[in-house]
Amino acid sequence: MADAPAYIVANFIVHDAAEYRQYEKGFFPILKRHGGSFFTYDDNPDTLEGSEPREGRVVLFQFPSEAAARAWYADPDYQALSEFRRAGTELKFLTLLHGLPPRA
Repeated sequence: MADAPAYIVANFIVHDAAEYRQYEKGFFPILKRHGGSFFTYDDNPDTLEGSEPREGRVVLFQFPSEAAARAWYADPDYQALSEFRRAGTELKFLTLLHGLPPRA
């Protein structure tokens, strides 16, 4: 049986655009190296229900499996690059969601 996809959802507020741009420049090559696909981002998401609306940017991307997502996050190159994100943003959450396995 093939692995189920995994999704990463991130929510953060950019407070230093120059630092964040350094992160963006290196993000996509590392994402692709781990089989990841970028879906979308939104700087003005709408919370349809719930008492805690999210602020800032919401990003969504996918990996072919949970193992690939965890390998991306643990990659020393990504961890070094993420220091720019940490310096330039206030992270609200970085969440791994488990996808459903493919149907036969």
